[in-house]
Amino acid sequence: MGLITQLFLPLSLAFIMFAMGLTLVPDNFRRVALQPKAFAVGAASQVLVLPLVAFVLVLLWPVEPALAVGVMILAACPGGVTSNLLTHLVRGDTALSISLTAVISLLSVVTIPLIVNFALYWFTDDAGVELPVARSIIGIFLITTVPVVLGMLVRAWRSEWTQRVEPRFRQAATVLFLVIVLGAILSQLENLVQYAAVVAPLMLVLNLLMMAVGWYAAKLFRLGEYQGKAISLECGLQNGTMAIFVAATLLENETMMMPGAIYGLLMFVTSGAWVGWMARRAPQPA
Repeated sequence: MGLITQLFLPLSLAFIMFAMGLTLVPDNFRRVALQPKAFAVGAASQVLVLPLVAFVLVLLWPVEPALAVGVMILAACPGGVTSNLLTHLVRGDTALSISLTAVISLLSVVTIPLIVNFALYWFTDDAGVELPVARSIIGIFLITTVPVVLGMLVRAWRSEWTQRVEPRFRQAATVLFLVIVLGAILSQLENLVQYAAVVAPLMLVLNLLMMAVGWYAAKLFRLGEYQGKAISLECGLQNGTMAIFVAATLLENETMMMPGAIYGLLMFVTSGAWVGWMARRAPQPA
């Protein structure tokens, strides 16, 4: 998988982040100041609670160290662009969803190396195994922050063109995501049954728990259902492509990428069921 992990995967992730950048305008970031409580609840749920819940689960779940690290890599990643689309479909706070995805994606330059190196230290016996901080920060910056900024600049310079092509870019990004996830799974096809039997239930529990955490955190802090939908989907739909990139490209460990790949498939099933359930509910005022 050398050529795939070193070239195709980084370029694909950069394209996905560029597609996200095409959806962003400066107002998305100003909303952080305009809706500080909603943003703080969503960000804390994703940046703090998600890694903590994942850590507790892998301590309790009988998984091998490499898979435990893979779960923590997934937990360290920001939400995916799919959460923005699904939030829109269920009439949630799409602007909040986009703001959370964008800001946490930018913060991931720092948060991913910190969380992943903690996981490597805790779960692996080899003290020499670590995610190179400087290399990781530069790599994540180049394939996340730079494409997002470029996408925003293109939208600012060519607004009408961007509005026409953005849906196609988003569709292409979704296809690329699925190709990467399926490719990661197929590359480990010989071990798939063993991995799926252990990892799939764990990732399903993590996914459902975090969607519930996002939903009830919004209620706890007296946010409306409008914001609750966005926060729940942000917590449940992680950027599996980035998790696979960190594991396969930066750490060069194909076993560690399996939790992200399996989660990437499961989250479409659970989020689809959640969206269907929400669609049957009586509409709530925003």
